[in-house]
Amino acid sequence: MMSKILMVPILGMFLGLLGGVGEARAQQRMQRIDREIQKTVFIPKGTWMAGGTVSYAEHNESNLNFLVLKDIEGKGYDFSVSPYFGYFFRDNISMGARFAYKRNYLDLGNFDLNLGEDFNISLKNLYYLEHKYEASCFIRTYMPIGKSKIFGLFNEARLTYGYGTGKNSTGSGAEYDGSYQTVQNMQIGFAPGMTAFITDWSAVEVSVGVMGFDFKWIDQETNQVEEGRQRVSSGNFKINLFSINIGMTFYL
Repeated sequence: MMSKILMVPILGMFLGLLGGVGEARAQQRMQRIDREIQKTVFIPKGTWMAGGTVSYAEHNESNLNFLVLKDIEGKGYDFSVSPYFGYFFRDNISMGARFAYKRNYLDLGNFDLNLGEDFNISLKNLYYLEHKYEASCFIRTYMPIGKSKIFGLFNEARLTYGYGTGKNSTGSGAEYDGSYQTVQNMQIGFAPGMTAFITDWSAVEVSVGVMGFDFKWIDQETNQVEEGRQRVSSGNFKINLFSINIGMTFYL
């Protein structure tokens, strides 16, 4: 009888001890690690940012041969400009807008495809021109590299709408064949990058191409008679190291 009386409080103490250990472990699991990321101010609240990127590429071919491509005669260029601005409503976090204009031009006078004596394709007077306008809203977050006030990383979430017109044609005279098209696209994605301050108020930024979802609608009219349509939906979450953007940003 005495042994049963002693076992009751001992069993209660043992269960209480297990309960305390379990509660301590639960609290330990629930407790988050403070990495002090938000405590390090890289760009303070109330700062304005403005910048942009510009790119231009031109090519000119005359009697060029490349593998199975023969007698290439052509010229063209690609031009784009993209200004943007933003405001830091919190430390290291900004919101803003971006605009872009792109122009692509190609005039191919001659183009021969030689795959052997029995299969040759010759195209002449190929022409292509496209104008495109884009508007984006974005939110960008910054994080310094270590304790540095010069180098930092950023990630930009972006929503973009684009509208463009283009025309392409082949042949000339009675063999002329031309098409006119309108292009609309909607893009939801993000673009990571790195910034390096060269003065107290200016920095050079490097970012990769936008990763995310892209939706495109194309309406085409050929020779003012035939109509065609194309709908494209795609998702891309690969980092393309050959699609790098370099720009200048000013912080005021």
